[in-house]
This record gives sequence, C-alpha cells and structure tokens, in this order.
Amino acid sequence: MTVTQKRILTTLLIIALSALVFARQKQTGLYQVTEVYDGDTIAVNMNGATEKIRLIGVDTPETKDPRKPVQCYGPEASAYSHSILEHAKVRLVADPLSTNRDRYNRLLRYVYLQDGSFYNKKLLQSGFARAYIGFPFSKSNDFIVAEKTAKDNSTGLWNSCTS
Repeated sequence: MTVTQKRILTTLLIIALSALVFARQKQTGLYQVTEVYDGDTIAVNMNGATEKIRLIGVDTPETKDPRKPVQCYGPEASAYSHSILEHAKVRLVADPLSTNRDRYNRLLRYVYLQDGSFYNKKLLQSGFARAYIGFPFSKSNDFIVAEKTAKDNSTGLWNSCTS
C-alpha cells in the first residue's frame, strides 16, 4: 500500500467515524410520541412521565374542542399529524421568547422529526395550519412567510376552506 493510499484510507476512516459520532449526537434528546391529539398537540414520554406538548406558532383547525364544531380541514390536519407523528421519536426545543407552558399546562415546543425536519414549519408549508402569532416567538417571521407561501399556492386548507 502506497503512502497516498494510506492517507486516503485514513481520511475515509476519519470521515466515517466523524459521521457516526455526529449521527449519535443528533439522536440525543429524542422523545417517544405516545399520543397525537390533533394537528398541533401531542404527548411524549419524557423520562417516564407523559407530557402534553403544544406546538409553538401553529394553529391547526379544531377537531376536539367541545366548544366548537369540527372546523374546515381539521380532520385532514389531524390525520396528517397522526400519519407523521404517531409512534415517532421527536426532538423538542423551547423558544427563548416564549413561555414554557400555556394556560392548559402544556409544554410549548418546536418539534423536530428524527430526520431533522422541522415539523411546526412543515405544517404551515403543507397548508395544514395557520401561523399562530398572538404571542412573541423567535420564528414568527419564518412562520408568516411559510403560511403566505401555502396561501399563495392554494395549498391544503387554503384551497379547501373559504373562511
């Protein structure tokens, strides 16, 4: 084996080990989703306790609120969240500008899927939610843009719901 071949092999080995370390680091802090309530609320197993999580900055049409009828595109948004989040492992991130919990004692969090994709924003981009900007949070501008893009493209609820 030549010196050049040894260097190439060593470089490839370092790259492979670095990728393995990065993949393991990326998987830390994952929580098992134990229940999907609707489009924007889930429960996770957090260190042996069940915690209800409300996704920051998104509002999907209602399907479970006893004070309201099922809203347009609510069943679709709920079905979408079920299909993506049921039994998934997710990473939860708090927002430094937001409170830790809402008035119903749910943790307020951004949800990232195991592949690293940002689920809150995906709901907006796919037209399953509206940007919920009635309180400060650091990603509000990104969420407004994602909602506008879905609206401009008549995606999801922006195609099906007139009100």
